[in-house]
Amino acid sequence: MAAADEDVATAPHTLGELAAERVDHRFKALPPDADGLTVAALAAERRNLFTGGFTTPVLALSAESVAHNLALLETYAERHGLAFAPHGKTSMAPQLFARQLEHGAWGITAAVPHQVRVYRAYGIERIFLANELVDAVALRWLAGELDSDPDFHFICYADSVRGVELMDEALRAAGAVRPVDVVVELGAGEGARTGARTEADCAAVADAVAAAGTLRLVGVAGYEGEVPDASAERVRDWLHRLVRVATDFDKADRFAALAGDDRIVISAGGSAWFDAVADVFAEIPDLTRPVCKLLRSGAYISHDDGHYRHLTPFNRVPEEGALQPAFRLWAQVVSRPSDEQAFVNAGKRDAAYDLDLPQAQVVRSGRDGSVRAATGITVTGLSDQHGWLRTEAGAELEVGDWVGMGLSHPCTSFDKWQLIPLVEADGTVTDYIRTFF
Repeated sequence: MAAADEDVATAPHTLGELAAERVDHRFKALPPDADGLTVAALAAERRNLFTGGFTTPVLALSAESVAHNLALLETYAERHGLAFAPHGKTSMAPQLFARQLEHGAWGITAAVPHQVRVYRAYGIERIFLANELVDAVALRWLAGELDSDPDFHFICYADSVRGVELMDEALRAAGAVRPVDVVVELGAGEGARTGARTEADCAAVADAVAAAGTLRLVGVAGYEGEVPDASAERVRDWLHRLVRVATDFDKADRFAALAGDDRIVISAGGSAWFDAVADVFAEIPDLTRPVCKLLRSGAYISHDDGHYRHLTPFNRVPEEGALQPAFRLWAQVVSRPSDEQAFVNAGKRDAAYDLDLPQAQVVRSGRDGSVRAATGITVTGLSDQHGWLRTEAGAELEVGDWVGMGLSHPCTSFDKWQLIPLVEADGTVTDYIRTFF
């Protein structure tokens, strides 16, 4: 390993180090009088979210819902014979990665090299990068990681001959010893996102991988959530194509580089169609090697009150169970200029808004702490630091009240908060989830 890359061999960080971090002004909403305490010490105090000195706005993650969702996907994957590599970009939270691994996850999925570096910093041994990796600097770093840790298992996409050439050039220049495992990505259709568009394109990429001494073909993959005009039929048709690419590769002996206990990887699965993935993957025929049927759903861990709540496969197959929204953003009413309008002190800096606006769910009285449904209250817009509320006749709301809002799209909820209280149903804060975006 080159001297410039000697940092790759440093010991991984631990969750204990996160617990030892000092609380201060860097972290939104935490109690001012907690400055200087470690995260562990503050968690041990088990403060109440509403009376323990937290400032608004404050994002809370339900301890019960997170535990429920972790267990539900674990049993779902087991029931359907799936390996599971949840997409970590949803949370970028090492504490949640650890819990996902404890609940049977095969590894963690990433989207970009920075995320892979965070995972490795916290000792993740199996990483699936759902992107083609052509950044020479990142590939040099990756080569050092692979060569310094024989237990590190890494897979990434390849979807073009040019991409394979760039990977091979960078890895050769880095003096890589271990080959990088790749899966050919099948695109979800014309006009979709990344991925080789045709079976012939996939074969050309596979041939390029075989010719590159620094790469090893281990399977095929893609993302069914990008199928144009997605429907159950269209998604299943694309998944059948994905499986056929894998079976054709196997018949053509394209997985000849696999050895020992290596499995052929066939991977798909976002958070909207994993029922279709389970159904089609159950029909994968016997290949010359066992198959790792790898699901990559990530938004399940916190779920949401908008986009994914409507799309979850559990809505289509209710006997499988149901995910629970885990986020609630609490903001305080800071202005009530008319009977029809109010403003809270949470805006785009605090709430996800790229898919759906927050939903007003409950109101906590600023006078006596009583909680009631947010009847007649609707979030109509977000400014940078203000939420716009429309209030119907008879809606009870005054300056000083706290409004609890459900959020849409977990991927853009976690990224706005670096330290998130994990809260039990009675308001007790039991831990703080650190994120790295």
